[in-house]
Amino acid sequence: MPGDRLTPQDRRQIADGLAGGLTYAEIARRLERPTSTVTREVMRHGGPGAYHADQAQRAADRRVHHRRTTAAAVARDEADAGGRDLRTVREVAGRLTDLLVHGGIPQMMAKVLAALYTTDSGSLTSAELVQRLQVSPASISKAVGYLEAQELIRRERDPRRRAERYVIDDDVWYQAMVASARANALLADMARQSARTLGPATPAGVRLENMSQFLTRVGEDLVRSAEHWRQVYPSPQAGAHE
Repeated sequence: MPGDRLTPQDRRQIADGLAGGLTYAEIARRLERPTSTVTREVMRHGGPGAYHADQAQRAADRRVHHRRTTAAAVARDEADAGGRDLRTVREVAGRLTDLLVHGGIPQMMAKVLAALYTTDSGSLTSAELVQRLQVSPASISKAVGYLEAQELIRRERDPRRRAERYVIDDDVWYQAMVASARANALLADMARQSARTLGPATPAGVRLENMSQFLTRVGEDLVRSAEHWRQVYPSPQAGAHE
């Protein structure tokens, strides 16, 4: 019917008509289609001298699949936006990305972290991150590895999609601070041992011992403060179970 998408049989008739020397208008009348439909179809797929029905059909199938995939991704983005305007959500994610980069997090890692932070679900699959950020799967994989090592995100298995989801917990910054304190403790221990090795009374030994004491005390204060404020500002998930 006129206005419907072209079928594989339509495309074969177009190819046969072109091979037989028919004009676009003549082919269109046989198909009961507008001449403009046949013209666009032929020119989109190589012109009258290079048109092949099978290749044109495969290309059309790919376009339909891409539109459906894009529509599904937009629907997921809208769901994650919680009814908010998508442009507003993306602007917030962009500003957050800039601040994270300014704080020392590499740009791609910051983009992934910001994307997770600005979804109500707090989780996205690799495919969703690829679609949202318009980057390669390899870039997402590298960013996720970095963020996992920093204990800023974790993985969960999504049984419905048979895929892994990357999740940002509500107490992620508590976890990050505790991880930072552990790293400082290791550095403090190394400095203490080095001071003993070089001699505690030497200038280098004194310098290393002071470094050890500073990192130890700051780390202890950091953990105590993080524990305190974690209790003052519990996560929304924790409050929901009380």
